[in-house]
Amino acid sequence: MTPHPGPPLPFFVYGTLRPGEANHDLFLRGRTTAEEPARLPDTALYDGPGYPYAVDAPGSEVRGELVTARPESYDTLLTALDRLEEYIPGDPRNLYERVTRPVLRADGTTTPAWVYLAAPRVAAHLRATGTRIETGDWLSRG
Repeated sequence: MTPHPGPPLPFFVYGTLRPGEANHDLFLRGRTTAEEPARLPDTALYDGPGYPYAVDAPGSEVRGELVTARPESYDTLLTALDRLEEYIPGDPRNLYERVTRPVLRADGTTTPAWVYLAAPRVAAHLRATGTRIETGDWLSRG
């Protein structure tokens, strides 16, 4: 299993893990205590294609869900999501990096959450040649 420092954190999901998308039921059904709309400030969304990448972008935001894992499912879910995102801590070949970021809840409060952002080399490529999803919402990509 992938170790995690500190207390369990919720996850901010913005693509195929959102309700109604391909990976939601496969990875999240039965493993969560809460799923609520949320926003990730200072990021932009790019089409992978096929799946999205969030990239640091001051002044922009990505829409998604804040997912709180059941305590007994947390370690298994963290490992499963790392595997889904092909994330290995410290591996320079990663497409995504799992980082902690402040996420805005619908009520305006913030909470720290895990989020998978595009790894630096991927982010640079997307900024140069990628297709940005201007709405910041994977579900409205059309």
